[in-house]
Amino acid sequence: MTALLGIFTAFGLSASAGLNAYIPLLVIALMARFTDLIVLNSPWDTLADPWVIGLLVVLSSIEFFADKVPAVNHINDTVQTFVRPVAGAIAFAAGAQVFSEIHPVIAMAAGILVAGGVHTVKSIAVRPAVTVTTAGAGNVPVSMLEDLISTVLSIISIVVPILIAMVVILFTSWVIWSLWRRANRLSSTPLRNRQP
Repeated sequence: MTALLGIFTAFGLSASAGLNAYIPLLVIALMARFTDLIVLNSPWDTLADPWVIGLLVVLSSIEFFADKVPAVNHINDTVQTFVRPVAGAIAFAAGAQVFSEIHPVIAMAAGILVAGGVHTVKSIAVRPAVTVTTAGAGNVPVSMLEDLISTVLSIISIVVPILIAMVVILFTSWVIWSLWRRANRLSSTPLRNRQP
């Protein structure tokens, strides 16, 4: 059960990194440094070093403000296309190694896929839709919401990883139900009325 909780923690942290690269790393670092909720194994214990925490605070602040400026946020998203998957890999590997002995390469690959997937959906689907529908006015509130979700998800991933499992199960059930409903709707529609 402990290994399974570690996987849920790792998935939550890497998904959080897809929204904001530095928040989950900062949450891991602060919790490892100041609480007993997470004890990092080597080499991930470097995250709890005061210099690394300071660097993460600076990088978090830069990303926070860069994502709120209209023209700069697009440049930031382009740069973060490379940074967020790497942060997700580190977060996944650090979180998984606390509870289980997953091979670091597998953990980092999973983190890259999860964080990269979340970032891709955000930057290709969500942000452009917000920009178009609100003429850019919705980008700042959406960015603040992403930062809030990233922070809360990171904390919950470490404190109550079973909650992440419940969210994953509910989301997966919803996706399956939606696909099943769509398939039934398509099968009941005559061929001439179907849209491609």
